[in-house]
Amino acid sequence: MDAKTFDKTRLVSRHVTEGPQRAPHRSYYYAMGLTEEEIHRPLIGVATCWNEAAPCNIALNRQAQAVKLGVKEGLGTPREFTTITVTDGIAMGHEGMRSSLPSREAIADTVELTMRGHAYDAIVGLAGCDKSLPGMMMAMVRLNVPSVFIYGGSILPGRYEGRDVTVQDVFEAVGKHQAGVLSTCELEKLESVACPSAGSCGGQFTANTMACVSEAIGLALPNSSGAPAPYGSRDQYCEMSGRAVMNLLARGIRARDIVTREALENAARIVACTGGSTNAGLHLPAIAHEAGIEFDLDDVCAIFRETPYFVDLKPGGRYVAKDLYDVGGVPVVMKLLLEAGLLHGNCITATGKTMAENLANIAGEADGKVIHPVSKPLSPTGGVVGLKGNLAPDGAIVKVAGMKKLKFEGPARVFESEEDAFAAVQRRDYKEGEVIVIRNEGPKGGPGMREMLATTAAIAGQGMGSKVALITDGRFSGATRGFCVGHVGPEAAVGGPIALLRDGDIIQIDAKKGTIKVKLSAKELKARHKEWKQQPPRESFYGSGAIWKYAQLVGPAKDGAVTHPGKAGERHVYADL
Repeated sequence: MDAKTFDKTRLVSRHVTEGPQRAPHRSYYYAMGLTEEEIHRPLIGVATCWNEAAPCNIALNRQAQAVKLGVKEGLGTPREFTTITVTDGIAMGHEGMRSSLPSREAIADTVELTMRGHAYDAIVGLAGCDKSLPGMMMAMVRLNVPSVFIYGGSILPGRYEGRDVTVQDVFEAVGKHQAGVLSTCELEKLESVACPSAGSCGGQFTANTMACVSEAIGLALPNSSGAPAPYGSRDQYCEMSGRAVMNLLARGIRARDIVTREALENAARIVACTGGSTNAGLHLPAIAHEAGIEFDLDDVCAIFRETPYFVDLKPGGRYVAKDLYDVGGVPVVMKLLLEAGLLHGNCITATGKTMAENLANIAGEADGKVIHPVSKPLSPTGGVVGLKGNLAPDGAIVKVAGMKKLKFEGPARVFESEEDAFAAVQRRDYKEGEVIVIRNEGPKGGPGMREMLATTAAIAGQGMGSKVALITDGRFSGATRGFCVGHVGPEAAVGGPIALLRDGDIIQIDAKKGTIKVKLSAKELKARHKEWKQQPPRESFYGSGAIWKYAQLVGPAKDGAVTHPGKAGERHVYADL
């Protein structure tokens, strides 16, 4: 590849670097130390979510420098910029969690605006925390430029009393402390060792789930999601990602060439077989929406139903992301899926090759501990399953990885917010056999569709995780375990059946059949809905600002909780300007 490979007259950056009329624009680049040659090369956005909010993001700045080196080696001119992140572990359990899902849209929007405003030709995106991964991938597909995604890497596991621990253990320890079975001293010891390095939460929580998705969907280089954040080898993957985006630009391979319906199905497979986060049921439809592909919660759950669960990762299993990397990482899992006929091998990827070509030389096999043979899975269906019924006509989702009991029936105990439910859990003011209902926490009604890890972890810590069920129109963290059903839709704010529940209503959940029902007649539900419409809706705490704006725009969870028309409303493709 040489400078003549790139025809600047066909690239978006010509609008800021070419011709006498762009002399003022070029003067800014000279001010930043660029040479004439560098100004006239392709301009490549290197977008990072670096900040000091949490360990998930702290290593991204270092890794971005390696990406920039790779871009330069490929004869591009890298332009680094940053966007926001909201880190769920710190936002969890208080008003800050309402900012989490809206941050996904803000990330996609700000990356889009930066790329458009400065006319960059391609992008390498680095992300580390839960919503920043799908937000970055959404921006890539929305812009439809040559794109490579790179994960910042997972955190190393902590060690406590001779065993590996993660932040999940700390959240659950809070419940043990409340129950009086863990001292304040021991809780403080655990919190000081659970997160020993930079990187994202170590189990198959949302960040690592979406990191696996980035490889399976084809936007990331093979095995780039695996190495923990502190490993120097991550920089090699970053440098290769910089070179890879220049190869894609030279060959005219764009994000939507990679993110196809088949690629989305591959992504759903990796979530299912690893027992990944239920949040993938929200993010995959959102990514599909940017590409104009119909791929909603029903489509995601259909893949989950027919995919065996054979990778034993926390929170339902025993191992963490580093353990998966040590036995070969995502490529080994995908190779096994391909051999089992469960993967589309013809999808093009960030290497410029097909998925099957990428996997052709992968030598690893199932180790029998972290990765089990597909023929001898931990469960014949995916670690995450979809539910439907008169309580959730638009669907709901539950993580079953590690669960022994797949059916639950009990009386509803209804709470109007997470705060009310958490306070009751703290008081131990709930009973074995109940179905705890937390409503008004959906995308619009929350607003922001909060995760409920603080509540579910406290229940687990109190030893009640298998003795109650919990349903919500909000979300659960990837670290949640137990009979916890999220994304119940339609949400309470728009009059979905969850809004009509009363204490004592009998709720039936069958994760094996994929059903969720309340034992009420259609006539009774209709009467309650009529009564509900006569009552004023719960007033939101937010009357202005970003979260208010989000509530006005956001759509239903089943479609990804998106805030704009997507490709269906598109009137031009940015890369063709």
